[in-house]
Amino acid sequence: MRVVAFGYMTWGRRTIEAVLDAGHEIPLILTHPDRDNPYEKIFNESVAELAAERGIPLLIRHRADDDEVRAAVRAAEPDVAVVSNWRTRLAPELFTIPRLGTLNVHDALLPAYAGFAPLNWALINDEAEVGVTAHMMDADFDAGDVVLSRSTPITDDDTVVELFDRTLAMFGPITVDALEQLRTGTARPVPQDRAAASYFHRRTDRENRLDWTWPARDLFNLVRAQVDPYPNAWFEHDGGRVRVLRARVTDIAYGGTPGRLTLHEGTGVVVVTGPDARRGRNPGLCLELLRTEDGRELTGRDLFPVATGYLD
Repeated sequence: MRVVAFGYMTWGRRTIEAVLDAGHEIPLILTHPDRDNPYEKIFNESVAELAAERGIPLLIRHRADDDEVRAAVRAAEPDVAVVSNWRTRLAPELFTIPRLGTLNVHDALLPAYAGFAPLNWALINDEAEVGVTAHMMDADFDAGDVVLSRSTPITDDDTVVELFDRTLAMFGPITVDALEQLRTGTARPVPQDRAAASYFHRRTDRENRLDWTWPARDLFNLVRAQVDPYPNAWFEHDGGRVRVLRARVTDIAYGGTPGRLTLHEGTGVVVVTGPDARRGRNPGLCLELLRTEDGRELTGRDLFPVATGYLD
């Protein structure tokens, strides 16, 4: 089939490569310009470079809402369009041009976690699984009828990097399989349950600050949802920022005031956590590996040899 591709960063490139490798023709690619947003510098394999390597016409836009884009898509005479990690809204007058419609591939188990950073948010929220959904695009964001979805479980050993690797490996196969269903007329798209839908915004530095009133499990999840190369979870101490690279939930309960350093456990230092920490019924968070503003990586015990005081 003739497939117009909208894609950006590693997700977009891998999806487009899979479509080409499956034997489809791509007469036009659209991608975004590079940006300074730190989340858009991660896993940023270039779609523009792929287009150049394969000799495919390319348009670069932040928003694909101008006459040149619409004319180019019409001229490509697509059977279908594929969207993978396109970051801005596509208007109906654009995504309805292909005769079979437009297929969007999203790294979440829709209808939950529409929007941005679904893997990070799902891990923070202690979900049991994440996945990828291929759905037909409609006028609402990530809300179209589902063609295929595939999942992978989350274990306590997973960080967002492992989830990225496993879900990224799904992007190409689920796209190719969904395209085959559209080509053969065997697709049976299922409407999303809007009562189960949720939409998440882009993550910023503010979302990564540790709040010691959260339960230890939630803080542990935030730390592993923001491991390198993502911007790390952090707190302030002595006027500087300390990033948390590794942490764990303690086996015993620690009582007192949220944010209070209390004891060493192994090479780590324990922080009292939770909204009801004063009751002494909840575990603490053991900070095992930290990074200071000058780039030093230290164990919790080394950075806080005396386990006392409060963290901001």
